[in-house]
Amino acid sequence: MSIRADLTIAPAGREPGGPLEVRAPAVQRVPFVFASPHSGRDYSADFLAASRLDPLTLRRSEDCFVDELFAAAPDHGAPLLLAHFPRAYCDVNRDPAELDPAVFAEAPPATPQTRSPRVNAGLGVIPRIVRDGADIYTSRLPLAEAGRRLGALHAPYHAALRGLAAETKARFGACVLIDCHSMPSAAAVAASRGFPPDIILGDRYGASCAPGLTAHAESTLKTLGFSVARNNPYAGGYTAEHYGAPASGLHALQIEINRGLYLDEDRLEKRGNAFASLKARLDRFIAALVAYAPPVAR
Repeated sequence: MSIRADLTIAPAGREPGGPLEVRAPAVQRVPFVFASPHSGRDYSADFLAASRLDPLTLRRSEDCFVDELFAAAPDHGAPLLLAHFPRAYCDVNRDPAELDPAVFAEAPPATPQTRSPRVNAGLGVIPRIVRDGADIYTSRLPLAEAGRRLGALHAPYHAALRGLAAETKARFGACVLIDCHSMPSAAAVAASRGFPPDIILGDRYGASCAPGLTAHAESTLKTLGFSVARNNPYAGGYTAEHYGAPASGLHALQIEINRGLYLDEDRLEKRGNAFASLKARLDRFIAALVAYAPPVAR
């Protein structure tokens, strides 16, 4: 059984409860793949029952409506991969070994990943907290639950992403993965010394994406009136680190959008005209971005 948290609308055109969706163009025309891993808002009854939090508080971890902000990608010839399950349930932008010992009744195997800064912050692959710091669970989970979620959600998501990247690279000689996210406005303020950016581009300080492509994305966004920063505090997570290999023709660029541009962050509701205006500008950004020809693998 699956139910939806408050303030959500069921997406059309897919089986209820389906964890993933690939929105593909009739013909892929560009070497780009877009992904929205954190905008899922399908909350299972079991998850809600196991949580100490109300549905609205659980949703604090969502990149709310980012899937809709980048919905035009297929219109410009690029596939768009969506995760419909919530980030608070399983975070696919984490290493599958980033298991937080404080979440589970039995200790997970000790690895460097179980002591990562993200795990220490409570934001491992099975998060312990939502983004405002509130604990999610009433009691610890059996470790077998981690294996179940990773097998049912994390592994299929990355199988789909790897498949899209491989098909794109085989067809065009290169692939650019655009990992789409949003950030709390407070986080943007904290990182900006009083001048919060509208958008932060993360290329792991040049390690995950060709510099020319990052520069093209930045200049395009600035032309559209956005203020842009790079890598601080969001340089790119597991996806950028795992897939970005520019020397092999695989480029990964993370995009973080300031939620204050389009969202009532207390009620998690779209800000009417502001949302529509932002989406229109991002549609123009996507069109200009995919016109860039990335360096192909040598």
